[in-house]
Order: sequence, then structure tokens, then C-alpha cells
Amino acid sequence: MSCNVITPNGYKSVLDLKQTEKAIKLIKDFFQLNLSAELRLTRVTAPLFVLKGTGINDDLNGSEMPVSFSIKNMNGSVAEVVQSLAKWKRMMLADYNIEHGYGIYTDMNAVRPDEILDNLHSLYVDQWDWERVISEQERNPDFLKYIVRKIYSVIYKTESFIYENYYQIKPFLPEEITFIHSEELYELYPGIPPFERENKVVEKYGAVFIIGIGGMLPDGNPHDGRAPDYDDWTSKTNNGYKGLNGDIIVWNPVLKRAYEISSMGIRVNKEALLNQLEITGTEIRKELLFHRRLLNGELPLSIGGGIGQSRLCMYFLRKAHIGEIQSSIWPIEMIDVCKKNNIFLL
Repeated sequence: MSCNVITPNGYKSVLDLKQTEKAIKLIKDFFQLNLSAELRLTRVTAPLFVLKGTGINDDLNGSEMPVSFSIKNMNGSVAEVVQSLAKWKRMMLADYNIEHGYGIYTDMNAVRPDEILDNLHSLYVDQWDWERVISEQERNPDFLKYIVRKIYSVIYKTESFIYENYYQIKPFLPEEITFIHSEELYELYPGIPPFERENKVVEKYGAVFIIGIGGMLPDGNPHDGRAPDYDDWTSKTNNGYKGLNGDIIVWNPVLKRAYEISSMGIRVNKEALLNQLEITGTEIRKELLFHRRLLNGELPLSIGGGIGQSRLCMYFLRKAHIGEIQSSIWPIEMIDVCKKNNIFLL
């Protein structure tokens, strides 16, 4: 198996192990405090696993297989380790009676055994998963951008906070984030893969929110995959483009590449859910618990997403590999290559 890892020339970690562990806690404490204040979120406790067959677990791109196990004390019922909490959070907004304009966030810990391991991707995923109640009038691109700017302001402030504590780590992010639709991006850079388009636009602007992830582009392929039952990637916007979701992507000065920090969006309403299930040929999901509750009008309209904890720490601390931030399992070949290039994995 080939080793899928970038080794920056002359790399050396800015902080040693003890400094890194201290800085990780500083980042997490500062970021979640400011995120919850900016978006008016209350912290809740999240599950590590959910029952199979309820439709609550996240299907990601639709092909990833979750870790599962049978429950001896529940007649062999099968549980699945979460891959994210996109749908669980929306159910909690209803069950906790969260008011309009407020929401919840949680520490989400997931296992994704089908990940292709590299500098950014691990078997272990840790995120701040958040969800906020919105109105029908807020289901539009302007409100999406409003929330993105709030999140980006916290990211920007956190980078400045780290610089105040570790002067060696110079701020890099632009003050403002740039918005571009995936269809605009396709028109700007035709004939190259989506990731190369991301590299070009993010290197130019420093921080970009790419709108419209999941819908088909003119070449018949999506910019990236999205499950059909949480983000709304089919509703039309004022400019004729489709999609009320997207990714926050920044330029990584260590790896010299585009670097995704967050996937988020306005969630499907009844019409968008039915449309996207039909497009993806997954209409059978209508019988699952989550989907029944949504179609029956039991769940509020919402916006939500996930923000990678290890990814943020990796970025702010100018690390070359996510394994310098979190303890996980890596191929021996990758460990050896990293060690030879001053990248020491936990």
C-alpha cells in the first residue's frame, strides 16, 4: 500500500509535545466558549452510538460503512458508532424544545473505518457538532452567509488568541471570508478536478466558503458528495444556482493546499428531503424514524454543521499531520515516513 502523506520540506514542529498538549486545551476552551456565545448555543451531551435502522446515523457520502455491534441485553439489537450527528442534533432541537434563534452544540467523537488515511484524515473524528433553530424566512443564502461569517469570526479570533500565547505562530488568515458557489468555481476553472479548483481559489483568497455541495455540476458530477437527508443541496437560490450548504476552507501554509475546516448548511425541509431522496434513489428511507419525524412536521427547520477539533488545532499550531494532535492508528509505512521527516505522530 502506498503511503498517502505530504512531507513539507524542512518541517519542524513549532511547539514541543508538552507545549502542544497545553495549546490544544487552550484552543478548544477558547473556541467553544466563543462559538457558543456567537451562535447562542447550549452544550449538550452526545451519544457515541445509535441504534441501526433508525436513520439517525450519518451516511456521509452514502458509501461509508459504520462500525456496528450487537447489544446482548437488548435481544441482539444492533448499534452503530456514529459517523457524525447531523440528524441526531435536529431531533434534539425538537426534544429539548429549543427556541427559534437558539441552538445546541456538542463534542462529537466518531469512528470512520473507511477513511483514506493521510495528513488530514484519521479513523478517529472529533468535531464540535452544532445545530440552531431557524424560521422559513431564514432558509436563504443571505442567512447562510450571515451564520458563516459568525463562525469565521470565531476562527479568526482564535488564531489571534494563539499568537498572543505563542508569538512564534504568526497569524495568516484574512479578516474576511470569500463566498463562491461551486458552479461559479466550475466555470472559473473548467477541466480540472474539484480539489484543484479549491486549491486555486483558496490560495488566492486565503479563506473561502464554497456554496452548493452535493448537487450536480454541468459535467454531471457533484463538487463533493453529501447525504440526501440533512443538508439542502437542491433548493434554488436567487442567482439561479442550487444549494443552501457548503464548506469553510482555508489555505494551509504548512501543507500548501486547501484545507477544509467545516461542513455545514441549512437543513432539508419536507420538500427538499423528498426531492433529494428521489434523486439519490433512497426513497426507502422515508420509513426510518428520523425521516418519519421530519415528514410528519415534528422537527424544526434548522441550520447546522460540524467543525473539526483536531483539524482546527492542527491548523492553528501549524502541524503537518493530524496525528500530531490526536492519538489514532496509522500504517507503519506512514509512521516511518513521517518520522524521517520530523513529523512525530502521537
